[in-house]
Amino acid sequence: MRFAIVSALAILPLVAHAQHAPHRHGAPYSGLERREIKSLSNEDQADLRRGAGWGLALPAELNGHPGPSHVLEMKVELALTDQQIEAVSRIFERMRQDAIAEGERFIAAENTVEALFRERSADEDALRRAIGASEASRARLRLIHLLAHLSTPALLTEAQIARYKQLRGYASDPCAAVPSGHDPSMWRRHNGCGG
Repeated sequence: MRFAIVSALAILPLVAHAQHAPHRHGAPYSGLERREIKSLSNEDQADLRRGAGWGLALPAELNGHPGPSHVLEMKVELALTDQQIEAVSRIFERMRQDAIAEGERFIAAENTVEALFRERSADEDALRRAIGASEASRARLRLIHLLAHLSTPALLTEAQIARYKQLRGYASDPCAAVPSGHDPSMWRRHNGCGG
């Protein structure tokens, strides 16, 4: 009984706060209007400007085609040879340079779309051209990252690729190995592992 009263008293401030907290149901984009480019956050732009993957290579990554960035991050765990490190580094550097250049073009293209609406100069033809340029740039950016994932596995052994997938948490049996950085008991519980 005492526990129930203490628990109820602990919850009351949370309930009161929830009743007075502003509801965002009707304003899911509230705050985004302050962005320079509404479709890209500052973080998005920073990622694009440093050549980050931006999730564009997920079809390769999650289907067993490691990317050069993560391979280099795990070079010790994967026991890469000096030759492998050199070759993967070349792929990574080419990808990074190309992605940075294309990322700048993509940001500029999105800024053009933004400007059409900001300046109230949008019409159907201008919008089609601007969207076409933006989507073409995004497609090139995606291709840059996917091609790097396509090239990297050829430099690795099957055992290294299997280890990569395990380290990244993509093992086919999540109970077979707990990825580093995860609490083993929590991992097993969340993945329905017995024992």
